[in-house]
Amino acid sequence: MDAVLSLFEGFTHAFTPMNLLWVIVGCFLGTAVGVLPGLGSSMAVALLLPMTFALDPTGAFIMFAGVYFGGLFGDSTMAILMNTPGQSSAIASTFEGHKMARSGRAPQALATAAIGAFIGGIISCILVVFIAPLLADLSTSFGPAEFFALALFAFVATSSVVADSVLKGLMALVLGIGISVIGIDSVSGTERFTFGEPELFDGVSLVTVTVAMLALGEVFFIASRIRRAPKDNTINASGRPFLSGREFREAAPAWLRGTAIGLPFGVIPVGGADVPTFMAYGLERKLDSRRKDPQFGKGAIRGLAAPEAAGSATTGIAMGALLALGLPISATAAIMLAAFRQYGLQPGPLLFDRAPELVWGLLASFFIAMIVLLLINLPFAPLWAKLLKIPEPYLYGGIAVFCGLGIYATSASTFELFVLLGIAIISFVLKRYGVPLAPLLIGMVLGPLAETSLRDALLSSGNDASVLISSPISIVLYIILIAALIYTGTGRVLARRKQRQVLEGRTTREKSEVL
Repeated sequence: MDAVLSLFEGFTHAFTPMNLLWVIVGCFLGTAVGVLPGLGSSMAVALLLPMTFALDPTGAFIMFAGVYFGGLFGDSTMAILMNTPGQSSAIASTFEGHKMARSGRAPQALATAAIGAFIGGIISCILVVFIAPLLADLSTSFGPAEFFALALFAFVATSSVVADSVLKGLMALVLGIGISVIGIDSVSGTERFTFGEPELFDGVSLVTVTVAMLALGEVFFIASRIRRAPKDNTINASGRPFLSGREFREAAPAWLRGTAIGLPFGVIPVGGADVPTFMAYGLERKLDSRRKDPQFGKGAIRGLAAPEAAGSATTGIAMGALLALGLPISATAAIMLAAFRQYGLQPGPLLFDRAPELVWGLLASFFIAMIVLLLINLPFAPLWAKLLKIPEPYLYGGIAVFCGLGIYATSASTFELFVLLGIAIISFVLKRYGVPLAPLLIGMVLGPLAETSLRDALLSSGNDASVLISSPISIVLYIILIAALIYTGTGRVLARRKQRQVLEGRTTREKSEVL
């Protein structure tokens, strides 16, 4: 009951004219950036991060949340119309969504995605209102050993799940942790990896890294491929999206199943909405195979409805986990955690006591953002498609300029611009060879927490390492981590074995045909 009363109080803050304006601005920006090929909510938040110093914290985070949710809507619009997902969380929506668009059902596909994201988001927001305070109370029992276990869990789970190669994921994680330890050691006062440069004594700014990795590095990557993949702009998205009664009844169970799959992944650090969207799609495909007239591969509405609901549900719960535990489960959440630190705030149980207006105003704005996004995406899908007509040199050139201006405005340092350029080049190389960026960002954000927690735990125990596994919470986290690694490893081994069998069978058939 206290949570409901606090939520109503949050609505009084969220419904102020300025905060309503920031919700709408965030939703429009997130959707617009998500619609543009190759961009997404993480880039939008990264670009806005250095430009919000002058904003009130509540207004800034309300806008960030609108961008976060809006990016998911925009990514799906692009995936359906152009078969070009803005982020990996929208890949599953391309399988059946683009086929629906190809068969002349683009308005229905866009409506399915918008309503599915709305349902998943609203249900997750309702749960967050009740779950976030409980998670915050739970986190009060966390000590240094528990926080180290939580950080280690996030490190290993993220690096092993979000990448096709565990080695690539771990490499990105180590690079992120390495960047986080640059500067003066807070305990011993010694220099670490500064190469004698006074500008690095305070470390590398997380804002600089996020903008370089997710914005400027993406510009370099797209510029290197801009003439290789011709665009297909033949899909007509005109018309008012709608669903018939039969289509709505067909999609409704998939929306609910996708929401149920996505909710638990909001507190599991496996890279965000990528895993649950594929799981939701796989479940619907299995259910469809049992039908007399399978629809998958022809533009099945359930193959689009389930991933959309799963992705939105994961994002909603992830915001609750970020507020209550300070645990980022995706690159965008990691950037928002950096934004909290930019304002001198630390997500966790104390945040609910020290800044209740911000927390509950932000939670209330989630509901407003979902309604605003539904109103934006149902009638304005053709408008978003027209953004594709912006010449790419102007679009990406403008993004590069904003990157430089934003970083220079926050640091007033030419050296920081060189750091921005250097990290952007590293980001380009990582993307070129398929190395994921989410483990790097999460490693940099949680690296200091892991280091501090490990030191505090060992100092308080007289360097007795058994303190790291002495509490029930840390033991449970390690058990879940081991189980997740075994499950992931087994799945990959079975997939490779199946792929090998398919290749062997194909080779055998080819030999028999030759004979």
